[in-house]
Amino acid sequence: MAKLFILSAPSGTGKSTIAGKLLQQLEGIRRVITATTREPRPGEKHGVDYIFMSKEEFEEGIEKGLFLEYANVYGNYYGTPRDQVEKNLREGYDSLLVIDVQGAFKVKKIYPDAVSVFLLPPSLEELKRRMIGRGYRDSNAQRRLETARDEIPCAKSFDYIIINDFVDKAVEQLKSIVVASRCERENILSNLKSLVHNEELVRLIEGGECYVQET
Repeated sequence: MAKLFILSAPSGTGKSTIAGKLLQQLEGIRRVITATTREPRPGEKHGVDYIFMSKEEFEEGIEKGLFLEYANVYGNYYGTPRDQVEKNLREGYDSLLVIDVQGAFKVKKIYPDAVSVFLLPPSLEELKRRMIGRGYRDSNAQRRLETARDEIPCAKSFDYIIINDFVDKAVEQLKSIVVASRCERENILSNLKSLVHNEELVRLIEGGECYVQET
């Protein structure tokens, strides 16, 4: 039973970097490529980093219900293509959504069983340093920091919180969350015959009675 994982964070926290490293290290999970109307940054590729669309194309997609969620962020549209999520679920692949806080709450309403993870910066000072390092001007970085102050309290509503002070540590923590979720009881029991290749064990689990009586 494929799962939906949501990774969210304030702009500049490093969620795309963490997601990219996770996908390199873990099988059975695909990133859902976000659609956006913003201009590509140097080195970004259509269909790999983002699905780049015109404003007219995006708004037409909204009318057709092509997005699981969408939002206008800093004057540009961002949205999660519905067909990618549904395709992954059909084919048995976990989906990783790297989206902003607004989008995370919208997706959680549609998929209550989705596993949500909030990525925190180690400090606001470090977050500003990273923003400037990505090329944001001081005024732009300040605006994003103000937005981050509004978003950070939302961490309390997420299933897990990871502090991105060291990238490799954050990746390992996210990987642990995904692997542990795959071992949840309902996940194993619903796929028992494909995971347990011993008929006797399958019969015991499916038809046996636990000898400990619950009180």
